[in-house]
Amino acid sequence: MTTAILSALPEEQSGLVESLGQARHVRHAGRSFWVGMLHGMPVVLALSGMGKVAAATTATVLVEQFSTTRIVFTGVAGGVGDGVRVGDVVVAQDYVQHDMDVTPLFERWLVPGYPGVRLPCDAALSALLAQAVQHCLGSEGQRLYRHADGHAPRLHQGLIASGDQFITSAKVSQALRAPLLAAGHDVLAVEMEGAAVAQVCLDYGVPFAAVRTISDRADDAAHVDFPAFIQNVASRYADHMVRHLLDLLSK
Repeated sequence: MTTAILSALPEEQSGLVESLGQARHVRHAGRSFWVGMLHGMPVVLALSGMGKVAAATTATVLVEQFSTTRIVFTGVAGGVGDGVRVGDVVVAQDYVQHDMDVTPLFERWLVPGYPGVRLPCDAALSALLAQAVQHCLGSEGQRLYRHADGHAPRLHQGLIASGDQFITSAKVSQALRAPLLAAGHDVLAVEMEGAAVAQVCLDYGVPFAAVRTISDRADDAAHVDFPAFIQNVASRYADHMVRHLLDLLSK
């Protein structure tokens, strides 16, 4: 069974590429894929680029061309949920496309043809990913990042929203979250790719899980926080979490 590790940006998995054994670089559909062995398991490391369409294309290639049997997305996100802070980590239980709106024909946020607004992740794979995150936060996380009040980063599990928009305004963030919350969809974080990958994986029946390190609060300081955080903290988180996940999958 081949595990695909998917990210939007090269910084989000640079350490994994460097550690890949029997590495082979492949270009397909304008994207980069690295095929090889990591922790004794066959993997494909892939970069999608930013946005839902790019992510969907890459996920489709992973299934069609590389016969991957599970996909794990690792990257960063803006925290919007109560108590979700920079340095914390969110493992998705399900996804919603916050910019999907075909009302009044269908319910707001519903992708026509799917049974509900929320696109579920694979429960078993997500549970293993959460274990890997806890292992990371218990060691690597506390070394790399601590909140200003001295508290260690935390794991959150729940709903993540995706849309083709980098949120850099507290006003926009609130306007995005408030109607979802009022409808019973308590979004913890917002990003630009995961819901599209979740949809593709549902179409193909491929297990999907996603982890997002909180790089900013999707507010007016997001564009300042993001570049340094992804380089200094998130990439190291991802390296540790993926390695431990592969250890768990090999047992």
